[in-house]
Amino acid sequence: MTVDVTEAVRAAQPGAGAMPTRSTTGPAGGAGHRADDAVRRVELAAFLRSRRERITPEQVGLPRGTRRRTPGLRREEVAQLGAVGVTWYTWLEQGRDIHVSPQVLDAVARALLLDRAERSHLFALAGAVDPLPGKECTGIPRALREIIDGLAPYPAAVHNSRFDILAYNTAYGQLMCDLDALPDEDRNCMWLAFTHPGWRAILVDREATVRTMTAKFRASMAEHIAEPGWKALVARLAEASPEFREIWAQHEVERPTSAVKVYRHPVVGVLQLTSTNLWLGPNTGSKVLTYTPVDEASRERLVELAELARTTVPAAAVAPTA
Repeated sequence: MTVDVTEAVRAAQPGAGAMPTRSTTGPAGGAGHRADDAVRRVELAAFLRSRRERITPEQVGLPRGTRRRTPGLRREEVAQLGAVGVTWYTWLEQGRDIHVSPQVLDAVARALLLDRAERSHLFALAGAVDPLPGKECTGIPRALREIIDGLAPYPAAVHNSRFDILAYNTAYGQLMCDLDALPDEDRNCMWLAFTHPGWRAILVDREATVRTMTAKFRASMAEHIAEPGWKALVARLAEASPEFREIWAQHEVERPTSAVKVYRHPVVGVLQLTSTNLWLGPNTGSKVLTYTPVDEASRERLVELAELARTTVPAAAVAPTA
């Protein structure tokens, strides 16, 4: 299918962010790749139509008028709200073979009032990287939360591949610091291991631990190398921690493994815990991380820690001893 780029340029309004161009697939892609692209374009077109038709003019501050026959918004109204060309948006909704820039997708997502899940779906169908990803989707099913809560007094949490802590039980929340007291953007194991004094103090072999964590993080990032959220975290760590900059520059990689972790808790003492990764999908993405005691002493100390968490100020929030 041939797209008239000149017509698109004329149709584009100021601030459109990009003009449509024909999407091409090199020889390496082959017919199978082109067929996959065609399926995604059809799905993208249907998704955009469904989102457009559910929005009333009143929701976006437009007059309904007396001659409206289209359910929801008209295409030209979406184009107006997103500051993109009418012809361009029409082609997009028709599943035409055009290149979709992240900036224009962002404008369309805002015009269609997409929530986080819908926005992620839009960018996935378009095969583009979201320039404003925010946090990864953190919706944790109630059943999964009940599972990790039921593991207490053993610490358990849900992590994504970027080491964000998406959910955790009371035992995990008090193990190394008071996670409830932290803002969402700081609930990341990499960030805490390099910048949080309490988290760093409780690690018995801190230097080896942070090196291993960084190697695993780099290995995970290989599949997300162009994603803004990952790059932003690396930049934030590099700015805050000279130690991270030094380790990161060595380009070490390591795959996820189970291991024995040793923590020196300021109240209950030394804990030797086996960490186990329970993956939530076929790829090494989100996982349930569990800690089980290696010995009876660690088991008793986990019970003591759970009791402290129920009866006093969160135990792990206590400043570590010298």
